[in-house]
Amino acid sequence: MADYLKNYVKGSGAELVTDKERDSTLVQSVLEMKRKLDTIHTSAFDKNELFRSSIRDGLEHFLNLRGDRTSELVAKFVDSKLRAGAAKSYSDEELETLLNDVMSIFRHINGKDVFEAFYKKDLSKRLLLGRSASIDAEKLMISKLRNECGSAFTSKMEGMFKDVDVSKDLMESFKQSKAGQSIGDIDLSVHVLTMGFWPPVPNHDPNLPTAMSGYLETFKKFYLDKRSSRRLTWQHSLGHCILKVNFPKGKKELSVSLFQALVMLLFNEKDVYTFVEIKEKTGLEDKELRRILQSLAVAKIRVLGKKPMTKDVNDDDRFCINQNFKQQLFRIKINQIQAKETKEEVAKTNQAVFLDRQYQVDACVVRIMKTRKTLTHNLLLAELYKQLKFPLETAMIKKRIESLIEREFIEEDEENSSIYKYVA
Repeated sequence: MADYLKNYVKGSGAELVTDKERDSTLVQSVLEMKRKLDTIHTSAFDKNELFRSSIRDGLEHFLNLRGDRTSELVAKFVDSKLRAGAAKSYSDEELETLLNDVMSIFRHINGKDVFEAFYKKDLSKRLLLGRSASIDAEKLMISKLRNECGSAFTSKMEGMFKDVDVSKDLMESFKQSKAGQSIGDIDLSVHVLTMGFWPPVPNHDPNLPTAMSGYLETFKKFYLDKRSSRRLTWQHSLGHCILKVNFPKGKKELSVSLFQALVMLLFNEKDVYTFVEIKEKTGLEDKELRRILQSLAVAKIRVLGKKPMTKDVNDDDRFCINQNFKQQLFRIKINQIQAKETKEEVAKTNQAVFLDRQYQVDACVVRIMKTRKTLTHNLLLAELYKQLKFPLETAMIKKRIESLIEREFIEEDEENSSIYKYVA
């Protein structure tokens, strides 16, 4: 009967996982299936260990049918639940129960390094762009990942939280210093991030207003005066600010990204700009600027007027302050039009994981060969499959072995090329 249960789990799960049209609801469907299986295991089989193993084996089988894709979807699901707004629909107890349920399927996924890459990327956006619903919930999830995978798995994520906390203390010191007081009423807040902890982001270098550049230079000098061995690189794409705007129908405060602010500030100098003029003035990249102007002039909240009023932004379009703008709220958040995560961006994240796996395979081969001295190809493969926790492809292992032979870490036996020897 246990085998029948395992086959049922495999079959039912395979239907969910292999249907790509269900990707958006896959994790929720798997969680519901897991809850039903837990109920059956408790009520029908009295928590028998044999049936527990059958359920576990079935889950592990179908969750890994699509390689690393399930790992990516689980990371995106957690992001959707921890983002500002989403978590408000859960009490603390309900959210912890949900995270426990997620962990119950996470532990059966082989591609945990893929989960880590996508989760870390989304976590950085939640922390830096103010999109996290609760820091306590974030730290709760990190603790669950640490308990499941060890401290090495979460060390960079914990480093991200440490950077955020240290930056708060740093800004307090800056505001009390002469440098901080020299910028007047400007409420400047800077996150100083350790490069090794955070996922890389595209580095844009727009044309900042003179006053804004001055504020950044003031902070930079304050920071480097006591830390001369360090180097600061501004990541402007992650910046955001509050703008005070005098609309004809009332004063408002706009919560915008730094790039949105650069566009809005232009209208202090002139009433009307074309797309080409805005691009030249701000120095922003073409695609990025088109999305920004869509968010300001075409979205639900339109602080800019656009002629002609079309959804797309063309080179000869003209923009001005929306003279008829009216909102009941005093402070208004202008959402950005997010570029959908393209296939290229997903491939880039997967490529980073692939490179990291190559290093792990190399290290594991050298470690095994250093211990065993001589091994056949098949025995070496068996050891690699046993020690490494992510999916391995034979072609990849072959390339890594060839690379290690070229770099003289190991060598082939002169009489039998399927036998490898460690080179001391």
